[in-house]
Amino acid sequence: MPGYKTLLAYQKAKQVADEIFIVSKAFPAEEKYSLTDQIRRSSRSVCACISEAYRKRKYPAHFVSKLTDADMENGETEVWLDFAKDCNYLAQEKYKALYALNEEAAKLLAYMISHPEKFL
Repeated sequence: MPGYKTLLAYQKAKQVADEIFIVSKAFPAEEKYSLTDQIRRSSRSVCACISEAYRKRKYPAHFVSKLTDADMENGETEVWLDFAKDCNYLAQEKYKALYALNEEAAKLLAYMISHPEKFL
């Protein structure tokens, strides 16, 4: 298994992306090219950026830069979750669960950004 898949931040982000894919299948058809695509893309990008960061861990500045990209995508996912809830596409309980999981990933990313030496 590639090393990045062992990172807890990756695992949490992947779980968010997987769950978003499932729940977004029920979003209205008119959201296909807006909210549905955006929330899927941003949640998956968190995982991709973590993978890229891990592969560049030889270069501390690049590692941190890619992790901040992951954090940015994570923040975007949070916004799309808010829109999905506000549009009543997500039940309150599902929203809370996804939001909490997304926040866990954000905290793990923040730790990695603050302590890159532990991952290089």
